[in-house]
Amino acid sequence: MANTPSNMIPLGTQAPDFNLFDTVSQSHVSLQQLKGDTGTVIMFICNHCPFVIHINSQLVKIANDYIKKGIQFIAISSNDVLNYPQDSPEKMKVLAENENYPFPYLYDETQDVAKAYDAACTPDLYVFNKELKLIYRGQLDDSRPGNGLPVTGKDLKNAMDCLIENKENTSTQKPSIGCNIKWKIPS
Repeated sequence: MANTPSNMIPLGTQAPDFNLFDTVSQSHVSLQQLKGDTGTVIMFICNHCPFVIHINSQLVKIANDYIKKGIQFIAISSNDVLNYPQDSPEKMKVLAENENYPFPYLYDETQDVAKAYDAACTPDLYVFNKELKLIYRGQLDDSRPGNGLPVTGKDLKNAMDCLIENKENTSTQKPSIGCNIKWKIPS
């Protein structure tokens, strides 16, 4: 397992727009169509990464709780499916259905969206306010595969609670750690 940290892009960064294929609904959707009334969480994940597998059920639980509070969740996979076929759109759809994802699971075939967000690893988490300005980027919590810490989602939940309560998030924002995004090799 690679331990790649997320890039900590500047807070206040405007969310880059996108229009991607939703593997579940089998249609193209845009950020403008999906964004939440209160905020939007954009997560770069994939099917095979042990770091994502480790937090998957907690992501679903958190999303189910916070969607009711006006925060929309969007999952994106940008991995090279030629070399990592387990991350193909067909298998993304199966995983999303098996895990009961309450959010769209989008396929970034060109990897342009991952590059626009400066995403580096899976999972890589971003929280945007209702104006789509970045208010949080980094880890779900301190739990990692094998470190024995429970998956609580405390860092992500704190950021969303601060947003909902219109309070400043004074907690330290720590980079996520995970597998590197599987970039396509230029031909």
